[in-house]
Amino acid sequence: MAFVQFSNVSLSFGEREILRDVSVNLSAGTKAALTGANGAGKSTLIKVMAGLIKPDSGVRTAEKNARVSYLPQSGLTHAGNTLREEADKAFDFGYKLQEELEKIGDELKKNPPNSAYLLERHDKILTELEDSGWNRRSASAEQVLTGLGFSKSDLDKRCEEFSGGWQMRIALAKNLMARPDILLLDEPTNYLDLEARNWLEGFLGAYKGGFLLVSHDRYFLDHTINEVYELFAGNLKRYAGNFTHYEQVREIEIQTLTKEYEKQQAEIKHLEDFINRFGAKATKAAQAQERQKMLNRLKENEIVIPQSFKRIHFKFPAAPHSGRLVATLSKITKSYDGKTNVINDLDLTIENGDRLVVAGVNGAGKSTLLKIISGVDANFSGEIKLGSGVSVGYFSQDNAETLRGNKTVLQEIEDVAPLELVPRLRDMLGAFLFHGDDVFKSLDVLSGGEKSRVALLKLLLRPVNFLILDEPTNHLDMHSKDVLLDALRDFGGTVIFVSHDRAFIESLSTRVLELKNGKWRLFPGNYEYYQSRLEAEAGNENAIVQKVEVKSEGKSSWQEQKKFEAEKRKAEKKVAELEEKIAACEEEKRRAEEEMARPDVYTNGEKAKSVQKKIDEIAKKIDELTQEWEKSAEEAESFAL
Repeated sequence: MAFVQFSNVSLSFGEREILRDVSVNLSAGTKAALTGANGAGKSTLIKVMAGLIKPDSGVRTAEKNARVSYLPQSGLTHAGNTLREEADKAFDFGYKLQEELEKIGDELKKNPPNSAYLLERHDKILTELEDSGWNRRSASAEQVLTGLGFSKSDLDKRCEEFSGGWQMRIALAKNLMARPDILLLDEPTNYLDLEARNWLEGFLGAYKGGFLLVSHDRYFLDHTINEVYELFAGNLKRYAGNFTHYEQVREIEIQTLTKEYEKQQAEIKHLEDFINRFGAKATKAAQAQERQKMLNRLKENEIVIPQSFKRIHFKFPAAPHSGRLVATLSKITKSYDGKTNVINDLDLTIENGDRLVVAGVNGAGKSTLLKIISGVDANFSGEIKLGSGVSVGYFSQDNAETLRGNKTVLQEIEDVAPLELVPRLRDMLGAFLFHGDDVFKSLDVLSGGEKSRVALLKLLLRPVNFLILDEPTNHLDMHSKDVLLDALRDFGGTVIFVSHDRAFIESLSTRVLELKNGKWRLFPGNYEYYQSRLEAEAGNENAIVQKVEVKSEGKSSWQEQKKFEAEKRKAEKKVAELEEKIAACEEEKRRAEEEMARPDVYTNGEKAKSVQKKIDEIAKKIDELTQEWEKSAEEAESFAL
């Protein structure tokens, strides 16, 4: 069994001890996560494991010919080849083994005295090639690339045509295609949409080699790993089980540690008070010196609470009051080239309190829709009406580009924070990964990720009631995501958002809008319900395939085929009729809501009561028709082939 083992590995950068006598064994079947606070040294440890950084001390042992592959967080680019040609480089190990086979064949023709060894080596290489998938490399490359979101038409594109995020997907694909004995993946999900993450989850679940990965995606970790290594203060500790189990165990440990910390801090304060009071008095000098020695010993072994376990609860400023209708979208259509519609005839009503997630693959139009609703993109057809009293707050990664100048992070946040939140700004900045002196960094020296976090916090401190968030969890660790999630759950307004973090989506969403190939579908219920619907639809497709296969065996007569077509037309007609009824009811409801918005109605109690009753009755009818439509649509889909 291939393995890589590290024993008593230590590494320091200057006076800072990054790794302290770290030991770990990775082998085929290892499914592990590496976790720790930002700056704990996770990426450094992975580079040591990959052999890219030499430790100060310790031993790295690996089985002969064990293949280890490493994916960094960012920075990889590819050029000079088509995507297909670049993917083939993942199989360089196979080409080298093929060359060795040819050399062995040439040697065997000479009938050498060591022919038994050569034959054994020949068989071993053939087995290694077969186990690695070498003979199926072309199909494997296409499977991995399409799984990670590339289309078949992308295969013949030049690599330099792909953007930075897609460049990292190429690098990830090459690592996976190589099928090494040990995979070391540092934030592999950073540039993946949900569909690609789900595919990667399945790939790793079936992977025969071992892997260790760093990720801030709790859902992804829970479904891929069975052990967790935590790096804290230079020490590495192993926890069996998935990531949620690790967090539960660690929480209990932290509670115990916190009590010990508080006890130690009280003792430190007591000693410091004594030294400050009596240190200068001759009669107490000896006692003060003894207390100083005790204080020094305590500080040498001072307990540190990980920043990621310091619970911070963030509350938004109170959301201004708005009406029940937050936004109404009618026939929204968007095209970039004048030929293909990214969004086509979208009708959507967003109500107060909604937590609507927009789902779809990269390029489906999710960010485009959010820009349209926020008013950033006005180049579309259709109409958007914001409700009475609605105030919009919009966040995207582009917000970071506007942050420039010599102001510090703290000053930038203080300028927008409500007065009552100013005392808590340092805690809030800590929750968004600005610790200690980080808050005094000037905006001009911040990285793109740091600017993005500042822009997000600035938005959250504004008193708005309609938040439009495009990938708000990017550049946040799990603790920061939890703080943001709690705040959004408690938020008194409305949220429409896009995210690639499934745990975040499932915890927040109340409705799902799916965009796909210019079309759209709205699903009541949370993201989990949406996924169950997709799985049911996939199951129907399998049933349809089986039905067609039965027909192809000659079991369907002409009469049966005629009956099948009649039932199909009947089902499709019912769906169309229900769609017309729903559309008519929606129009009737819209007119009633417009009537309710008239001053002569909403200021008259009796009229308002009557119109509201009518609106409620229509809404109930729409719900009933929608349930009937869903059932009929599923029935119609079963005839699709």
